[in-house]
Amino acid sequence: MSEPIDWLPDGTPFSPRFSDRYHSENGGLDQARQVFLHGCGLPGAWAGQAQWRILETGFGFGLNFLLTWAAWRADAQRPRLLHFISTEAWPIGAADLLRAASAHPALAPLAQELHDQFWGLLPGVHRLTFDGGRVLLTLCVGDAQTVLRQQEWTVDSVYLDGFSPQRNPDLWNLHTLKAVARCCRRGTRLATWTIARSVRDALTQCGFNAEKVAGGPPKRDNLQATFDPRWEPRTSRTAPAHPVHTAPARCMVIGAGLAGAATAASLARRGWQVQVLDMGDAPAAGASGLPVGLFAPHLSPDDNVFSRVSRSGVRAMLQQSKALLQQGVDWNPCGVLERRPELNLGLPEGWEQGPGADWSRAASAPILQAAGLAQDTPACWHAKAGWVQPARLVRALLAQPGIEWCPRTPVARLQRSPGTNGCATGQWQALDEHGHAIAEAECVVLAAGPACNALLAASSAPALALQSVRGQLSWGLQDPGATALPPFPVNGNGGLVAHVPREVGLAWHMGSTFERDVDALPLTPAEAASAHATNWRRLQELLPGAAPTLQAAFAGTSPSDAAAVRAWASVRCTSTDRLPIVGPVDAQSLPGLWVCTAMGARGLTRAVLCGELLAALLNAEPLPLDARLARAMGTERLEK
Repeated sequence: MSEPIDWLPDGTPFSPRFSDRYHSENGGLDQARQVFLHGCGLPGAWAGQAQWRILETGFGFGLNFLLTWAAWRADAQRPRLLHFISTEAWPIGAADLLRAASAHPALAPLAQELHDQFWGLLPGVHRLTFDGGRVLLTLCVGDAQTVLRQQEWTVDSVYLDGFSPQRNPDLWNLHTLKAVARCCRRGTRLATWTIARSVRDALTQCGFNAEKVAGGPPKRDNLQATFDPRWEPRTSRTAPAHPVHTAPARCMVIGAGLAGAATAASLARRGWQVQVLDMGDAPAAGASGLPVGLFAPHLSPDDNVFSRVSRSGVRAMLQQSKALLQQGVDWNPCGVLERRPELNLGLPEGWEQGPGADWSRAASAPILQAAGLAQDTPACWHAKAGWVQPARLVRALLAQPGIEWCPRTPVARLQRSPGTNGCATGQWQALDEHGHAIAEAECVVLAAGPACNALLAASSAPALALQSVRGQLSWGLQDPGATALPPFPVNGNGGLVAHVPREVGLAWHMGSTFERDVDALPLTPAEAASAHATNWRRLQELLPGAAPTLQAAFAGTSPSDAAAVRAWASVRCTSTDRLPIVGPVDAQSLPGLWVCTAMGARGLTRAVLCGELLAALLNAEPLPLDARLARAMGTERLEK
């Protein structure tokens, strides 16, 4: 449940928990502008910068974010990327957020966009994206002090906000302000509306030069500070373990599947010039070329790493697909029904009484009925899930400005460019089978699935712990009268996706098989027949009511060849711990060589998130998910 709000007669929101108003009588707009935006020297301070990073200690109704976003939009000298990080222990409801913003008509369109993404805010880190991915809100749900100590940020401005020190002293105590200081670089400016002596003294102790400045009604004075400690701040916590780029550069991405395309798009949005090299004639020539795929969150009673990574990935996927694809044609966020084992819905205790219900809940009777399943069938409904035609997403990602798509360009080996004196330079070269350089850049990202290890070996780099997994999808054209097929995807042991538009009519898809350590393609006729038989058996178990509709197709007795079952097969790539691998290969010996691979069978859930993670790491940005989850996917874990 969201934080309950009382609305006073004058329209001011009031917190019963802290017995305090959320903002001043004028709706807080003047405070947001004068105290925080101008108090941090904005927008002037960010002029001409590649990115600007702001930390706020209390999101509330999001007014500071909305005003800062509006100022960024209006500024011709704005940075290419605006990062706004905010902590909030008790998120309000989306409807209350919109109601509060109604007092400021100029901000109404921005407030509506924020409202539309303001859901499913479980404890942890949530990345919300706006303006084509150039305004990034990292909303951290949890106690501010705890959140600040767990994450690894470096920021340029700080909005010190929240309920008064008398009402919420923990937000203003020395330990919290020390955690804020650990996020600051020398020169970071901080602004707040309180001039409490305890706050001033604590900021001074933490290395800030603080001073009272003239305020505006109803506050006579405000507080501004600059982080400039007399000592040299410790940087071991926030300093990246690899070189970062303070300005956009050039990058070669090897592999034009989901991982490569998502990485290329994330870098291009940041101003990088990206070449995507692939041996195929068209994008998504490998495992990303499957006719249709599912994206849905993973469930676990203990809400483990896989579940939390999957939710971050689904949110990123929804945002990217909405921006680039045509709903109902290229993709459909229609929800997904997941059949579960008996007595194991996979939902954590109390899940459906909180924001988790926005993601997943026990399937209702009408949903089970629509799938042709008995009312006592154990199943969960994933509301924020759906299907995508991956190749269309890959093409849309590669069509972004700043990306050059290079088909039929196999890379045999990578090397550091030789300098004039024979020493390696900071450039990487991609070489063909004859040893000729075909591309050069400061950075190279391997996103070639199972082929990554061959390139690493040819480039004298350590191999990754990768595993090949072959799979076959069974599919066919759909009879217009196939009313028994469910209107949404159903998965469990295998999955059925029907009603997917193709060039002619609609199609159904069932699968796929999962053969570990097998990479031979194409499948032999006997192997293809065996895979069809496996998919047919799973369909009967998954949806016994829908299976008869497709029996003729699988049996080879369809009235026409057009309705017969067809096969699509490829080889996916996973890691030994089943998590993606994202990061530098060897930051010390091979600077500039990165990987983004091992998406496994969840490429649609993971690829967009992993592209954003890699770009954030390269550019020293706030990460798009919890730092601990990022480490779980990082290359550093493979060294242990």
